[in-house]
Amino acid sequence: MKKFFANLRGDLFGGITAGIVALPLALAFGVSSGMGPSAGLYGAIFISFFAALFGGTNTQISGPTAPMTAVSMVIIAGIVASNDGSLEQALPAILIVFLLAGFMQIALGLIGIGKYIRYIPYPVVSGFMTAIGVIILVTQILPAIGYYPKEDEEFVAQFMPHAEEIILDNILKEEAGEGILVLENFQETIKRAGDITTEDMTREARTLAKTEASGVLGAIKMLPRAVRNINWLEFILAIATIIIIYGFKRITTLIPSALVALIVVSGVAYGFELDYRPIEQIPTGFPVPNLGIFTEFELSAVTPYIFTALTLALLGAIDSLLTSVVADNMTKTKHQPNKELVGQGIGNSIAAIFGGIPGAGATIRTVVNINAGGKTKLSGMIAGVLLLVILLALGPVASQIPAAVLAGILVTVGIGVMDYKGLKAIPSLPKDVSIGPVRFSSEVVIMLVVLVLSSIWNLVYAVGVGLVIASLMFMKKMGDLTAERSDVKALEKEEGWADESEFPKNLSEEVFIKHVKGPLFFGSTNEFQQLADQIPRTASTVIIRMDRMQYMDQSGLYTLEDVLIDLRKSGITILLVDVLKQPRYMMERVDLVPDLIPEEHIFNSFEDCLEWIKNNVKDLYA
Repeated sequence: MKKFFANLRGDLFGGITAGIVALPLALAFGVSSGMGPSAGLYGAIFISFFAALFGGTNTQISGPTAPMTAVSMVIIAGIVASNDGSLEQALPAILIVFLLAGFMQIALGLIGIGKYIRYIPYPVVSGFMTAIGVIILVTQILPAIGYYPKEDEEFVAQFMPHAEEIILDNILKEEAGEGILVLENFQETIKRAGDITTEDMTREARTLAKTEASGVLGAIKMLPRAVRNINWLEFILAIATIIIIYGFKRITTLIPSALVALIVVSGVAYGFELDYRPIEQIPTGFPVPNLGIFTEFELSAVTPYIFTALTLALLGAIDSLLTSVVADNMTKTKHQPNKELVGQGIGNSIAAIFGGIPGAGATIRTVVNINAGGKTKLSGMIAGVLLLVILLALGPVASQIPAAVLAGILVTVGIGVMDYKGLKAIPSLPKDVSIGPVRFSSEVVIMLVVLVLSSIWNLVYAVGVGLVIASLMFMKKMGDLTAERSDVKALEKEEGWADESEFPKNLSEEVFIKHVKGPLFFGSTNEFQQLADQIPRTASTVIIRMDRMQYMDQSGLYTLEDVLIDLRKSGITILLVDVLKQPRYMMERVDLVPDLIPEEHIFNSFEDCLEWIKNNVKDLYA
């Protein structure tokens, strides 16, 4: 306990500063997610406190982040759409998915997956982060100019016929489920259809309008209409926020510019009683658990989102551990990756129970904490407590913040989260892949594929596609490299190794020596199969030198077996030299040794093999 409070002054300043930085972002991310500002604030409170308490990075400040919010936005929109556009009705299912993601993070930490996160290719991460920036930036253009599609009556009216069709379809589905959809009871259907009100159709049409305008493509599609219906006051508030955020940084970085913009622009709008649009009302009092997670749990509502929850858990793990590395570099310490995942999972699970959006380790807030003096877990816990105090004391005041101000803050977040380092490197990356006469960089392709698919299609699937392409590209490169190093070439170009200088010249036609360098795996099997074609017809014996073949997978094993069988059928004697432990184990498992290659034909050194050659191979072409 004494050690816990050893740096109380520094942790106090660090936690307070990080909490102040987190406040505007938490509110903005909550609004962006679709669950409202209170959800962002609840997420920041509980994740910051519990991830710090149970995590493995002393100076980490956690809370809602841009990547986690972008994925959450997709989940929330999907579940809300399947619940007649009602957030209240969809909320239990949404929070169950977030709770499941938290449990998955805990499981990832317990099974020790943290150390493997670093193997995700940089182009995938780069494309994803840039896509997050594009999504946030583009989707905030409409609220920044004060246009909300579901409130545009002319636009909503276009969806009224479709809305009526959906309502009628839902009635038929309900009756089919109740077993009353038969000819003699068709009057019930007519009665229910007659009870449909204009208000019902308008509500459904607004949901359709909101869905039509969602995402990057929806926002771009709506942009011309939005510009024609621009709300100049909202636009000015958003622009003023952006100008202050970037301008104040030139004056000082000691005070968070986003907080300054929030206070100044909100103060002016409220003080002059401008007719602006405020954010949703933030509930007063201590957050209470949402028991609907448990009382209204339906497995069928969550099953389609299990893979998405896993992606959310993995994204949170990557986001947090990357921040942990930054913290290590600044503090010259070493974080515990698996413990950090457990802490993040606990934080996200508790946040979900209280109705908060999920989050992860936040780089900027962590850096601010360290620079302000934070050194222990207490700093992250203080940041969470500070946000709770702000919620309890200033909740009604925060509810007066203009929505355009948070949109302006998010625009700067979208611009800042893009991976400019990766984008700038595009022209200079080596063009290592070719299709016909066209050469291009495989890493650029991966990054652009993830960027485009994430922006216009689906964040989850885009990352999966990126990982598959990256894996295939890596396999191809490793296969080419192995083939190149393995000297798969014509006999006359085969270079002898140093210990082969004493090989009898008179037996060069009867004995063929093959060198294998590097692993024999599925990426290099095609080249190894060429071995039989290289052997001259005069050869009666083949020596396969395996000194430098450290690894063999199942594909390599069966390829080796096929080659050895073909050589045996041709009456050729096969000798193996210096078979290493792992390849030897694989060969013994399928009885290549001793069924195809007897023990007496396996040698520990080339000198032993050479002795056998001198005693058993006759010079037939003297």
